[in-house]
Amino acid sequence: MGTRLLPLSKAVPKELLPVFHKPLVQLAAEELAEAGIEETVLVVSPGKRALETFFHPDPQLEQTLRTSGSQQADAVAAIPRLSRFSFVEQAQPLGLGHAVLMAADGIGDEPFATVLPDDMVLHHTSATQQLLDVFHHYRGCVLAVEEVPAERINQYGVIDGTQVAEGVFRINRLVEKPPPEEAPSNLAIVGRYILMPQIFEALRHTPPGAKGEIQLTDGIALLLEKQPVYACVLQGRRHDGGSPLGLLKASLDVALQDPQSKAELKDFLASAF
Repeated sequence: MGTRLLPLSKAVPKELLPVFHKPLVQLAAEELAEAGIEETVLVVSPGKRALETFFHPDPQLEQTLRTSGSQQADAVAAIPRLSRFSFVEQAQPLGLGHAVLMAADGIGDEPFATVLPDDMVLHHTSATQQLLDVFHHYRGCVLAVEEVPAERINQYGVIDGTQVAEGVFRINRLVEKPPPEEAPSNLAIVGRYILMPQIFEALRHTPPGAKGEIQLTDGIALLLEKQPVYACVLQGRRHDGGSPLGLLKASLDVALQDPQSKAELKDFLASAF
């Protein structure tokens, strides 16, 4: 529902809010496409038809841009070609596990990646590709984790794992939002997953939590009883695009890597401070 981004997100889906010159959801779609993923199921809440419009071809707009000589025509035309997009509506916000379960029919009996667009990870190898590299080696579910300071560890699901390679852990158990003194590690789960299709059956047997939500980590914990699950420590800088400050930091980070804007932005920041 984007409550942390109100009033911005009152009329505009938070997924379409910009990170420099592209919306969050486009960056996520580009990440998946670069990792070789060809089909994308977007689980959306009611009233977000703008997301479907964004990924739908718009020949009239493209023709207008080409006629006017705009260099944006190719950029606009490329968006719907990133993937084969389908949309599933989640009528109520019943948790990430429920959202993943909503996509079951569209995914079928195949491993799949799950991306939360407001978790942005900037690195020359995308977060999804990093997880896929681990998946291809171990052939099991892979969760993205990062080191989190003790004072924030109670905001995350945390892994208890055994290291099997550099930056890779086989998970023994998951602890949801533990107090710092009870946390089994400082490795917190963030918004990238490679999941085996058996997760759907696990989620069907996952009881709702205190808020009536089905948590993905609870479903993965059930799956742990039947198959190995791994964690990959992400390389790169992560930004929380679901908060105003996080969105601003992400925009600055992206703009400072853009050759056309970098010098001007650096001059502005130097003069401002």
